Amino acid sequence: MLRTFLDFERIMTRQILNRTELHDPDTWVKFTKGKCDDCYSGCCTMPVEVKIGDLIRMGVVDEFDKDEPAKNIAKRLMKARIIEHFNFKHEIYTLARRGTRDCIYLNEETRLCTIYDKRPNTCRNHPTIGPKPGFCAYIRWF
Repeated sequence: MLRTFLDFERIMTRQILNRTELHDPDTWVKFTKGKCDDCYSGCCTMPVEVKIGDLIRMGVVDEFDKDEPAKNIAKRLMKARIIEHFNFKHEIYTLARRGTRDCIYLNEETRLCTIYDKRPNTCRNHPTIGPKPGFCAYIRWF
């Protein structure tokens, strides 16, 4: 219990050192191993596009639901506030975000993913793929 409190206090007293502009990949930094260790989860504030396979892995949709029309799944998940947008043409869902722009699966205190083992392919492959492959929206704090 004491360790958890000390970790929380350490996290909450950190200050953000630099800012990248999420909408401007030209401000992103080259990704290197270990970069995530002192990042404020900048990538977890970007929209996350997922497909039906991701939703099944995440446990949001059952395997049996994949045969249901995608628009019906989208309506249900929008009502549950799990997704915020659905692209009908490509059948791509965009995960919902909080008012802070954080992904709904990001723990607000630890800044760690609460579904890391079941995370979508978009997250698994970041920053290998995305708007600027090999670069990330790194926000350093100390």
